[in-house]
Amino acid sequence: MKVCIVGAGAIGGFLGARLAASGQCEVSALARGATLQALRTHGWRLQLDNELLQRPVTASDNPLELGAQDLVIVAVKGPALAAVAPSVAAMLGSNTMVLPAMNGVPWWFSQDVAALGGQPLESIDAGGRIAQQIPLHHVVGCVVHASTFTTEPGLVQHKMGRGLIVGEPHGAPQERTERLGALLTQAGFEVTVSSNIRYDIWYKLWGNMTVNPVSAITGASMDKIQADPLVLEFCSAAMREAAAIGERIGCVVTQSPEERHAVTRKLGAFKTSMLQDVEAGRPLELDALVGAVREMGQRVGVFTPNIDALMGLTQLFGRVHGLYPKV
Repeated sequence: MKVCIVGAGAIGGFLGARLAASGQCEVSALARGATLQALRTHGWRLQLDNELLQRPVTASDNPLELGAQDLVIVAVKGPALAAVAPSVAAMLGSNTMVLPAMNGVPWWFSQDVAALGGQPLESIDAGGRIAQQIPLHHVVGCVVHASTFTTEPGLVQHKMGRGLIVGEPHGAPQERTERLGALLTQAGFEVTVSSNIRYDIWYKLWGNMTVNPVSAITGASMDKIQADPLVLEFCSAAMREAAAIGERIGCVVTQSPEERHAVTRKLGAFKTSMLQDVEAGRPLELDALVGAVREMGQRVGVFTPNIDALMGLTQLFGRVHGLYPKV
């Protein structure tokens, strides 16, 4: 199987290195800049506790050099997706699977959802341009449960977690998702093949759509957010709004915000991915985490004052610091 990783950062490098080490597939990378140079010099590099996993890789900034793939794993940050979508399209064969290993609401999420009008969300796919480049029949949905970070271009440090949930956007697993699940399992991931991947995406989003931007604008690690009753209640109020949206789109969350906080509290002190992006000067993935939820609320008629406030405060912070597009 030919596999290409688009975006060989913390998650992409983690997935690429483990797949390459499994020996079950030919793994290439579409990258640029310092990451491309590092991959060409050192290959895949993944630090696992005291072991450095290193494997050779074919890396290019030209998708035509890599050719048609059996599987394209898209692991770029949300703001970069529109720019790389044509490159993904260039590697699609008739049966290519596209696995988005990304945070938040993916570009395909609203397609074929009657309550959302079946149309792309403008906040994450303006004009439906990404959906045109990457048709829905190529997509296999994905949720990543892992914590990784890069210490330098091309060098990924694994902190915890190896969980992957994969599933067909339309529901029941197909032969291709079972085959994909087996491939990922052989690479050492803890894989669940889901019959309702939209719910799995929504549930993860419901849990982290508040704490990510709160950590970004305050600089607080998770333990400090959890210890502040006023901030935590604000997060809970926004989560209740998101849960109401979920009910309208068929993604019913039965857990309470307080129950979810109790689970998160067990993870202790850690920096969210959005806080790490702020510290590294990377663009905020705000639209996929908050903007898309706000837009869905407008489409299904759910009033979202707390989500609105979270969006407003975080986008203003991002604009002031050059991490979010200006109006």
